[in-house]
Amino acid sequence: MNGRSLIEWLRLIGLVEGVSFLLLLFVAMPLKYLAGQPMAVRVTGMAHGALFVAYVLTLIRVWAAHDWPLKRVCGFFFAGLLPFGPFIIDKRLRQLDGAGTEI
Repeated sequence: MNGRSLIEWLRLIGLVEGVSFLLLLFVAMPLKYLAGQPMAVRVTGMAHGALFVAYVLTLIRVWAAHDWPLKRVCGFFFAGLLPFGPFIIDKRLRQLDGAGTEI
Protein backbone atom coordinates (compact mmCIF):
# COMPACT_ATOMS: atom_id res chain seq x y z
CA MET A 1 0.00 0.00 0.00
CA ASN A 2 2.30 2.74 -1.30
CA GLY A 3 5.08 1.87 1.12
CA ARG A 4 3.05 2.87 4.16
CA SER A 5 2.29 0.46 6.96
CA LEU A 6 -1.32 -0.33 7.84
CA ILE A 7 -0.95 1.64 11.05
CA GLU A 8 0.26 4.68 9.08
CA TRP A 9 -2.82 4.35 6.89
CA LEU A 10 -5.00 4.15 10.00
CA ARG A 11 -3.36 7.30 11.34
CA LEU A 12 -3.81 9.17 8.06
CA ILE A 13 -7.43 8.15 7.59
CA GLY A 14 -8.16 8.87 11.26
CA LEU A 15 -6.73 12.38 11.03
CA VAL A 16 -8.62 13.18 7.83
CA GLU A 17 -11.80 11.71 9.33
CA GLY A 18 -11.26 13.80 12.47
CA VAL A 19 -10.92 16.98 10.42
CA SER A 20 -14.09 16.11 8.48
CA PHE A 21 -15.97 15.61 11.77
CA LEU A 22 -14.82 19.00 13.06
CA LEU A 23 -15.82 20.64 9.77
CA LEU A 24 -19.22 19.00 10.05
CA LEU A 25 -19.74 20.15 13.63
CA PHE A 26 -18.23 23.62 13.54
CA VAL A 27 -18.73 24.77 9.94
CA ALA A 28 -21.48 22.80 8.20
CA MET A 29 -23.93 22.64 11.11
CA PRO A 30 -23.78 26.39 11.81
CA LEU A 31 -24.20 27.03 8.08
CA LYS A 32 -27.29 24.84 8.07
CA TYR A 33 -28.96 26.29 11.13
CA LEU A 34 -27.72 29.88 11.15
CA ALA A 35 -27.43 30.60 7.41
CA GLY A 36 -30.07 28.25 6.02
CA GLN A 37 -27.57 26.25 3.93
CA PRO A 38 -28.54 22.56 4.38
CA MET A 39 -26.33 21.49 1.46
CA ALA A 40 -23.24 22.07 3.63
CA VAL A 41 -24.31 19.32 6.01
CA ARG A 42 -25.31 17.01 3.18
CA VAL A 43 -21.92 17.23 1.44
CA THR A 44 -19.75 17.31 4.58
CA GLY A 45 -21.82 14.62 6.26
CA MET A 46 -21.50 12.29 3.30
CA ALA A 47 -17.73 12.79 3.14
CA HIS A 48 -17.42 12.27 6.89
CA GLY A 49 -19.52 9.09 6.73
CA ALA A 50 -17.39 7.62 3.95
CA LEU A 51 -14.20 8.51 5.84
CA PHE A 52 -15.54 6.94 9.03
CA VAL A 53 -16.33 3.71 7.18
CA ALA A 54 -12.79 3.75 5.73
CA TYR A 55 -11.42 4.31 9.26
CA VAL A 56 -13.35 1.34 10.66
CA LEU A 57 -12.39 -0.95 7.77
CA THR A 58 -8.73 0.03 8.14
CA LEU A 59 -8.95 -0.52 11.90
CA ILE A 60 -10.27 -4.03 11.24
CA ARG A 61 -7.39 -4.71 8.82
CA VAL A 62 -4.85 -3.49 11.38
CA TRP A 63 -6.51 -5.62 14.07
CA ALA A 64 -6.24 -8.73 11.89
CA ALA A 65 -2.68 -8.02 10.75
CA HIS A 66 -1.25 -7.13 14.17
CA ASP A 67 -3.44 -9.34 16.39
CA TRP A 68 -4.33 -6.43 18.66
CA PRO A 69 -6.37 -7.10 21.82
CA LEU A 70 -10.09 -6.39 21.49
CA LYS A 71 -9.86 -3.75 24.23
CA ARG A 72 -7.38 -1.70 22.15
CA VAL A 73 -9.48 -2.00 19.00
CA CYS A 74 -12.61 -0.90 20.89
CA GLY A 75 -10.70 2.04 22.35
CA PHE A 76 -9.61 3.19 18.90
CA PHE A 77 -13.13 2.68 17.55
CA PHE A 78 -14.74 4.75 20.29
CA ALA A 79 -12.06 7.43 19.93
CA GLY A 80 -13.15 7.73 16.30
CA LEU A 81 -16.65 8.62 17.50
CA LEU A 82 -15.42 11.62 19.50
CA PRO A 83 -14.77 15.01 17.87
CA PHE A 84 -11.10 15.22 18.90
CA GLY A 85 -10.56 11.47 19.44
CA PRO A 86 -8.47 10.75 16.32
CA PHE A 87 -6.03 13.51 17.27
CA ILE A 88 -5.69 12.18 20.81
CA ILE A 89 -4.99 8.58 19.75
CA ASP A 90 -2.54 9.59 17.01
CA LYS A 91 0.38 9.65 19.46
CA ARG A 92 -0.43 6.11 20.62
CA LEU A 93 -0.67 4.90 17.03
CA ARG A 94 2.75 6.39 16.28
CA GLN A 95 4.15 4.47 19.25
CA LEU A 96 2.53 1.24 18.10
CA ASP A 97 3.86 1.71 14.59
CA GLY A 98 7.34 2.33 15.92
CA ALA A 99 7.89 5.02 13.31
CA GLY A 100 7.44 8.11 15.42
CA THR A 101 7.25 10.16 12.25
CA GLU A 102 4.67 12.63 11.08
CA ILE A 103 2.39 11.71 8.22
